Amino acid sequence: MFDFSAGELGLVMVVALVVIGPERLPKVARTLGHLYGRAQRYVNTVKSDISRDMALDEYRKLQQDVQAEADALHGVVKQAGAQMNEQMQQINQTIANPVSPAVVEKAPADIQKQHPEI
Repeated sequence: MFDFSAGELGLVMVVALVVIGPERLPKVARTLGHLYGRAQRYVNTVKSDISRDMALDEYRKLQQDVQAEADALHGVVKQAGAQMNEQMQQINQTIANPVSPAVVEKAPADIQKQHPEI
């Protein structure tokens, strides 16, 4: 972040020693160290919160995609069920309305041989 060379850092330390004084310099350095540590923890917390929020957004989008696919599949299954129900009703109507004897008399002899119950 800050690009200090060794000479620049030494100059800052000498100025701090002159301005602050040798008796208060250790206490000021400790306080600055604690403040720097707090700042790092705060930055790490913010970074983790941001990454957690980004992951949560990705999970929500994935959940929406899965829900859309499930709804589409539900529609397909419902439509197939309706078609099957319609076909079953047609079969039931065919079974409920047997062939009349007049139609059987007109049926060719080979069909009568294959299906004697008619």
